[in-house]
Amino acid sequence: MPKPSRTGTAAALVLLALLGAAVWAVGQLRLNVATFTDSIGNATDFLSRTLPLDFPPLTEVLLLCGQTLAIVVCATLLSVLVSVPVAVLAAGNTTPAPAARYGARAVIVVARAVPDVVLAIVFFRLFGLGALAGVLAMGLHSVGMVAKLYADAIEQIDEGPRTAVRATGARRLQEQIAGVLPQVLPAFVATALHRFDINLRVSVLLGFVGVGGLGFEIANALRRLDYQRGVALALVVLLLCIAAELLSAAVRRALLGTSGDTARGLTGFIRRRVGAIRADLARGPGDRGPEPGRVSPPWTARRVRGAVFTAVTALVVVASVWGADLSPWQVLAGLPRMLDTLGLFWPPSTGGVLPDLVAELFVTVQIALAATLIGAVLALPIGILAARNVAPIPGIATAFRIVIVVVRGIPELVLAIVFVVITGLGPQAGALALAIGAVGLLGKLVADSLEETDVRVQQAVRATGAKRLQVFVAVTLPQAAPAFVAHLLYQLDVNIRSATLLGIVGAGGIGFYLLNASRVMEFGVVTTIMMMVFATVMVVELLALWLRRAVS
Repeated sequence: MPKPSRTGTAAALVLLALLGAAVWAVGQLRLNVATFTDSIGNATDFLSRTLPLDFPPLTEVLLLCGQTLAIVVCATLLSVLVSVPVAVLAAGNTTPAPAARYGARAVIVVARAVPDVVLAIVFFRLFGLGALAGVLAMGLHSVGMVAKLYADAIEQIDEGPRTAVRATGARRLQEQIAGVLPQVLPAFVATALHRFDINLRVSVLLGFVGVGGLGFEIANALRRLDYQRGVALALVVLLLCIAAELLSAAVRRALLGTSGDTARGLTGFIRRRVGAIRADLARGPGDRGPEPGRVSPPWTARRVRGAVFTAVTALVVVASVWGADLSPWQVLAGLPRMLDTLGLFWPPSTGGVLPDLVAELFVTVQIALAATLIGAVLALPIGILAARNVAPIPGIATAFRIVIVVVRGIPELVLAIVFVVITGLGPQAGALALAIGAVGLLGKLVADSLEETDVRVQQAVRATGAKRLQVFVAVTLPQAAPAFVAHLLYQLDVNIRSATLLGIVGAGGIGFYLLNASRVMEFGVVTTIMMMVFATVMVVELLALWLRRAVS
């Protein structure tokens, strides 16, 4: 038996320490059976004040849904347009210089660090009320995730096609279009659709700071304690999120097809582009003759499908820009005030409440740790049963996939509001809301990781006569274990950021101070809070990076 390395031992001790801290956080926040028992009366009272649900007229619901979707589509489009050049500069194999790469990576980090709520407040001061602030806030904040994933996808490409294109004498732009884009297009599409799902849920949170749509109406209803209307609109958001999740999955399958079809299609596209570029370089500038190097692909059913989806996407984008009522003149009018507005956030200040800020940041970390532990306990069995190669029968995997989709569709802010009413103001509501929200994200990641394990090894062990449980414990689980560790640390990162924002509705943590500082225009305090949260998240990210290397 090999002797464990120092790095492996240190990683195991750190993981045990994190587990101990999470168990301690659960105890400190009193997340126990007694707390839930004491809250039964509040839950019953909340239910009686909620039913029957009070839905607005159908025309009003459709109008609110259209406004919300228009804002989310425009924000996602903005994030993609900004992320593509940032990702090209940030990727090590496409950046023109190290300085450009570090600068692009800094842009990605800053975009992730600044909460979209803070961005929305800034843009409200610049451009006034309206959808523009929400589009800019969600779009620019999304760059932190979208550009990072785009850069990772670019760095993982096969350099063979790109080298072949470069050998023809192609310029840098031609090289990117013909040698890089076809390979990363599937990942780009999948990431954009995933971010659309996230932005749809984020739009509810931005409604509490003035961005229009369903989130704004939910916030107004809850402020006047109209739970019948507020929960009814929250149910509309849930159905909208589920529909968006299912539609995104269908679009991904229709556009990308199976992995084999995609690979063959991309290979053919690359070959055609290389031939076209070679022909362009061989012809003289005055040659207007035929282009023998160009190959026109046949209009197969898959290509027709792709063209239809492209046309529909273009129509949706145009309709969204019109529906969100975005005006370039509004942007031009607000730009002269940008430097003055940004100057309000510097230098950072504590407002005389630094001890309170440190204490509430500690509570935020407690909420995140407790939520991650409870969420993992709930999500791991659900994710395992949702994996098609682990579930006893396909029907069970499908059923648990549906559970994951439904849970993912519930905005965490709505869960936090419900738990605030049931358990009262404080960190318990935030921890419970994030724990349930983790089932959607963590359950999906666990299921996907199990399905990505090497099936051939599992089949080989099964051929020896091993039972399903033995194969899972001996082969499948060890293969997916490093991914599980990475997913848990990623969930902790997400929960720290989310716990910061859930404090806006009284779910404990530093978010309450963040919103209050924004409302009384203590923007220096806002900067201090952002820097504190950013430092905490960076510690978690560095720890996660080290642990992933140690356990892999």
